[in-house]
Amino acid sequence: MELISSAQRNQLFESFAHDAFHLELRDDYSVPDEDSPFTSWLRGETVDYSYMEPWTKLMRHLTSEGKTVRRVRVVTEPQSPYIQWEYATTPLNEGAGEQIRWLPRHRLPEDLVFPVAGNDWWLFDDRLLAVGHFDAEGRALGSEIIEDPETVAECVCLRDQLWAAAIPHHEYNS
Repeated sequence: MELISSAQRNQLFESFAHDAFHLELRDDYSVPDEDSPFTSWLRGETVDYSYMEPWTKLMRHLTSEGKTVRRVRVVTEPQSPYIQWEYATTPLNEGAGEQIRWLPRHRLPEDLVFPVAGNDWWLFDDRLLAVGHFDAEGRALGSEIIEDPETVAECVCLRDQLWAAAIPHHEYNS
């Protein structure tokens, strides 16, 4: 399996035409012992969110062109500290034009099977997937590009199902 870097995956945002959708399934995206804004937040320190500026600038640009960028975050309740932090930072994403919804894991249908081995993925224009892969410690390894129509169709169906069931950020209480 060939993986592309996060930077290469982010280049996909330059070429999609209508819709980018991210399914997030992990309750923790932090890397142990990493000095990060999340670690500072956990310590109750003031966090400089300027690290998000390249992303929010890109989102403002894309959404000003009429493109949509959406996320569903499937989360365990009670929420992990990382998800609590994501919840606290979501207004920055939404302020840049992203649409974010939350879906408590216990509300998923019991018979639901996640495609692509239950990994997170970005779906671009219902035609291309960038599937995230992580190591055992939670470090991002990169993304696998999948354009197989059957796999993409599975993800489109799941996206539509989860988007309809998920709770908009402003209505979800962490």
